[in-house]
Amino acid sequence: MTDRILILDFGSQVTQLIARRVRENGVYAEILPCTTEEANIRSFGAKAIILSGGPASVHANFSPKAPDAVFALGVPVLGICYGEQLLCQQLGGKVEMSDHREFGRAEIEVVEDCALFKNVWQSGNRYPVWMSHGDRVTAIPPGFKVIATTPSAPFAAIMDEKRRYYGVQFHPEVAHTPDGAQLLKNFTHAIAGCNGDWSMQSFCSHAIDVIRKQVGKKRVICAVSGGVDSSVVAALLHQAIGDQLTCIFVNTGLLRENEGEQVKLLFKSHFHIPLTYVDASKVFLERLSGVRDPEKKRKIIGETFIELFEHEAKMVGGADFLAQGTLYPDVIESISFTGGPSATIKSHHNVGGLPERMNMALVEPVRELFKDEVRRLGIELGMPSDMVGRHPFPGPGLAIRIPGEITEEKLAILRKADAIYIEEIRKAGLYDKIWQAFAVLLPVRTVGVMGDARTYEFVCALRAVTSTDGMTADYYPFEHAFLAHVSTRIINEVRGINRIVYDVTSKPPGTIEWE
Repeated sequence: MTDRILILDFGSQVTQLIARRVRENGVYAEILPCTTEEANIRSFGAKAIILSGGPASVHANFSPKAPDAVFALGVPVLGICYGEQLLCQQLGGKVEMSDHREFGRAEIEVVEDCALFKNVWQSGNRYPVWMSHGDRVTAIPPGFKVIATTPSAPFAAIMDEKRRYYGVQFHPEVAHTPDGAQLLKNFTHAIAGCNGDWSMQSFCSHAIDVIRKQVGKKRVICAVSGGVDSSVVAALLHQAIGDQLTCIFVNTGLLRENEGEQVKLLFKSHFHIPLTYVDASKVFLERLSGVRDPEKKRKIIGETFIELFEHEAKMVGGADFLAQGTLYPDVIESISFTGGPSATIKSHHNVGGLPERMNMALVEPVRELFKDEVRRLGIELGMPSDMVGRHPFPGPGLAIRIPGEITEEKLAILRKADAIYIEEIRKAGLYDKIWQAFAVLLPVRTVGVMGDARTYEFVCALRAVTSTDGMTADYYPFEHAFLAHVSTRIINEVRGINRIVYDVTSKPPGTIEWE
């Protein structure tokens, strides 16, 4: 059985990065909320437990605590930031509010060599780290010793070698702590004894077995959109259960240029999977008529999609299971102990179940993966690289790239502008360097002069971001000449647009779409 690391989430914005770093080192890691039942923690089978950071203060009323099972299992424990403070508070140390908070870059001084720092940090030297805390440890529990300090955090890293408990006040999971990934590897491999044998190949084999056991001889219907997630799910299911799978593609009319035809061609020529194609563009456009609120648009699209999908499912003979491409970030945000932003951000996902009337169980074979891991799974399944590498596309499609009312005219304008933008990005050899790029048709018209005539047309915004997993994103720094060329093409070739702007905002954890 593959080694497993349990990460208990206390509300940090970067908890997911802990799981990513651990998985990158070949060890399977899973995040559960800190409110998880003790029985579930005991049955998880963790080789070690990591306590994440969080926004709370350990000495505040009702602040979350580490379950007793964490310390009763006898496995190594690593506390990060708030997690270190919990170790101290719950095991006999002391944590107080600090007069000097530490947020951002800091230098840590190692005062004693240990297994956590082996072959990475040496006693007597200083190393850059990333801090984010207002409280500080003022006394460590019995059995612990100090292994690193900063001027304002005398217990910046601590350990109890006998029990294999470690605490760090900094965040090793973020890129701003350059050696953090190696420190986490020391914890999982050297301290916890993990083999590091988790890979996408092993995941693929395991997922196929799980699907076959769950489905048996019953039928599965998979809703595909042409995006990476649903396409990978379809390919995985087809490999697992063959002709027990039926794929249905509902064209909402909110897709990118020629996307409907591309999806049909992909499934017919490459996957060789029968595909039921439904052109429902008129239905969606009619129901979205006059609707301006983005959340209402999402709900209308979701409800209409389910209604049409149910009808088509009955037409093809029905099924016992519905497959969908729920990803790990969807799951994590939907179970965050703090409530998280998922009520709004993930309102178009069926995380947690389907309407009872559908009378189907969910099959979510990639719900344990991050986006880039899904891409690697696609490659493992033999999918074409240009398909696997496609930029993410939201379920509601162009509806959330047209703020305000949706009309057929606006959709046509946006499709042309977006196609030109993506075409030029590909020509420049930048497509694979960018996580997501798209055009937005703003609900703004401006007066301009084109040739010898005045125009009163829309403003188009262009956005491109770099990211690893879509949880955080920074804008892509195009050269001015590129943006000038793209802008000129769009203005000249797309009637209805006379101004171009480029979005240079960055995004914290959460959606990177424009809405």
